[in-house]
Amino acid sequence: MRHQIHDLLAPLPGTARQIHSFHFGPDKAKGKIYIQSSLHADELPGMLVAWHLKQRLTELEAAGRLISEIVLVPVANPVGLEQVLMDVPLGRYELESGQNFNRWFVDLSEEIGNEVESQLGDDPQRNLELIRTSLRNALDRHTATTQLQSQRLTLQRLACDADMVLDLHCDFESVVHLYTTPEAWPQVEPLARYIESRASLLATDSGGQSFDECFTLLWWQLKERFGEHFEIPLGSFSVTVELRGQGDVSHPVASRDCQALLDYLTHFGAIAGASKPLPELPFPATPLAGVEPVTTPVGGLLVYTATPGQHLEAGQQIAEIIDPIHDRVTPVHCTASGLLYARSLRRMATAGMVIAHVAGAEAYRSGYLLSP
Repeated sequence: MRHQIHDLLAPLPGTARQIHSFHFGPDKAKGKIYIQSSLHADELPGMLVAWHLKQRLTELEAAGRLISEIVLVPVANPVGLEQVLMDVPLGRYELESGQNFNRWFVDLSEEIGNEVESQLGDDPQRNLELIRTSLRNALDRHTATTQLQSQRLTLQRLACDADMVLDLHCDFESVVHLYTTPEAWPQVEPLARYIESRASLLATDSGGQSFDECFTLLWWQLKERFGEHFEIPLGSFSVTVELRGQGDVSHPVASRDCQALLDYLTHFGAIAGASKPLPELPFPATPLAGVEPVTTPVGGLLVYTATPGQHLEAGQQIAEIIDPIHDRVTPVHCTASGLLYARSLRRMATAGMVIAHVAGAEAYRSGYLLSP
């Protein structure tokens, strides 16, 4: 294992922060896997899974079973990790800018396309290496002017040439679910089976230039631009894995998730050994554009009547909003059938607040598909 320390741009003297990456695998590795956790710094189940992975990967490396390089970043957001206001962690948005830590990573698709256009040829592997080299160089040329930009660039540089990128998150209260692209789904489906994902949500471009899409979208856009003339492989695929809810931090659960990821990496060929049989897929993949963000029309005390993991019929009640002053009880229903995979932690709702997400089978939304 190699431990690397990456200094971030300090916003003020004496406030320097760092990102730590741990690199496992042989000197002449076949392929590269990148795994990070807690980019939203108050989402900690993945950090515990990463700690378990670190122990297991050390053992696998010593046993000579690692085929690919595996890069692990257990703390992907030291900036947000320190944001605690009156005993409340605030790890989703940077307080200085108000920006979501998992949005607006650098988009280099046009720059890379312009640079490689005259060099592409008939060999898809050469084209892949050419694009990766161009991407690494372009990221190195970019300079950060804020700590947040510095953190984003550091993470992109670590992951830009990986065959697979796994970004470990969680929701507020939820079952295991994941986000990836339709193009990557055949490669990701085994992960959904091993991790027992109850919802697998697919979109090529969900808006916001999130960490996972800053890689997959670049390859997809280059393929769209040059595909009629040159063979452009999808040189990287990414998955955001949502490991239940914020309170689901325990060794038994993390150990089980760690094993599921190792089973998947073995199946993928990054770890030597016989892969375990694929379990049944708990729930078929559905379009992210088919997700209904269920909102409440009024404010009041939020009392749920449905739980994460429950399949809902169209028009089924999800919650009640109680006005304790005027004794009004307002039921909240979903519009279409689907799986209730996540709901809010808050129990006092404001009018217009999103209280739950239901994965439906039919796409009906467009444009920006993510939560704020």
